[in-house]
Amino acid sequence: MNNMRNKVQLIGNLGMNPEIKDLESGKKVAKFSIATNESYKNAKGEKVEDTQWHNLVAWGKTAEIVEKYLQKGKEIAVEGKLISRSYDDKDGNKRYVTEILVNDLLMLGSKK
Repeated sequence: MNNMRNKVQLIGNLGMNPEIKDLESGKKVAKFSIATNESYKNAKGEKVEDTQWHNLVAWGKTAEIVEKYLQKGKEIAVEGKLISRSYDDKDGNKRYVTEILVNDLLMLGSKK
């Protein structure tokens, strides 16, 4: 049960091409976002589409796969954990970010 304490699973589409960085240590990091869509009927019986955006980070071999195979619009399934961090922006304001650290990734949809 311990491995379920901080676990996220999502299926969505990339909103833009991944941003890849090669670090001085030789490691690679990929940052990208996916949109998940959900539809439901409101009180009036009208269909409502709800889109949520999720920021993802992948390191090492996973980042290499992201760099090689993923681009805007691609449908993927990811599994990872939530990471929250803060930083000070250029104006000295504290900003908070929640991201998903990707542990596993599966490419969905048709091959092109």
